[in-house]
Amino acid sequence: MIDLHTHSCASDGTDTPRGVMEAAAAAGVTVVALTDHDTTAGWDEAAAAVPDTHVALVRGVEISTRAHTPAGGVSVHLLAYLHDPQHPTLRSELERTRDDRVQRARRMAERLAEDFPLTWDDVVAQTHDGATVGRPHLADALVAAGVVAHRDEAFATMLHPGAPYYVPHYAPDTADAVRAVLAAGGVPVMAHPRAGTRGRVVTEDTIAELAQAGLAGLEADHRDHTDPDRARMRDLARELGLLVTGSSDYHGAGKHNRLGEHRTDPAVLAEIEDRGTLEVLRPWTR
Repeated sequence: MIDLHTHSCASDGTDTPRGVMEAAAAAGVTVVALTDHDTTAGWDEAAAAVPDTHVALVRGVEISTRAHTPAGGVSVHLLAYLHDPQHPTLRSELERTRDDRVQRARRMAERLAEDFPLTWDDVVAQTHDGATVGRPHLADALVAAGVVAHRDEAFATMLHPGAPYYVPHYAPDTADAVRAVLAAGGVPVMAHPRAGTRGRVVTEDTIAELAQAGLAGLEADHRDHTDPDRARMRDLARELGLLVTGSSDYHGAGKHNRLGEHRTDPAVLAEIEDRGTLEVLRPWTR
């Protein structure tokens, strides 16, 4: 059982990196990818848990990018697997994004504070040390303040891109990010390409352009995709010669997503490992 998309408290999940590994073991997942937003801060702790949990670890990251299309910019989340975390270009882009996320969260907190009982310290209190700050931490602060009942309510209202409190953050161009992942020896896969409930999605023409830039795969099987979406993404992947993955996008208690609810074929994982710079950390090889 292979799940190639999870988050820990190093970004916007609620489990520690070790906790993700332990939860994977409890769910019967045998291989898990830790793909926190714009950071590799959880890698070492997750790697240390491999022998104890008997769960293999794929080290990755989910990069916040923006595709520039004739209709305007579209947010695209790019999963990078088994790359060199010290590669200067990719590392620089991730650091820039994380730094801007902090400033963006501060600006959103200031706007929210004009109408709700919220301070920046409230947001910091919901964020683990060194974590990539994001809207989920603002949502958790709003829940703690009694403004909303849960994260979903916050995202559907005041944290929605159409809300007056929303502030965008820096994100590299998607094609440039694909090339940076490849330069770092990683394998770039587009996360949930048809998750329309999150906002606008890119067209198939844009996906084809990204494939020409080196995109390696599409995350076709995801909770936010309908059955027709999944079928079409599989067909498109075949047409473009891309890999097909399936993942949970697990966030612990932060989302309803459950580990292993969507999975990746072992042959696809083998191809990802063959293309990547890093090895998959397995309990029987450590």
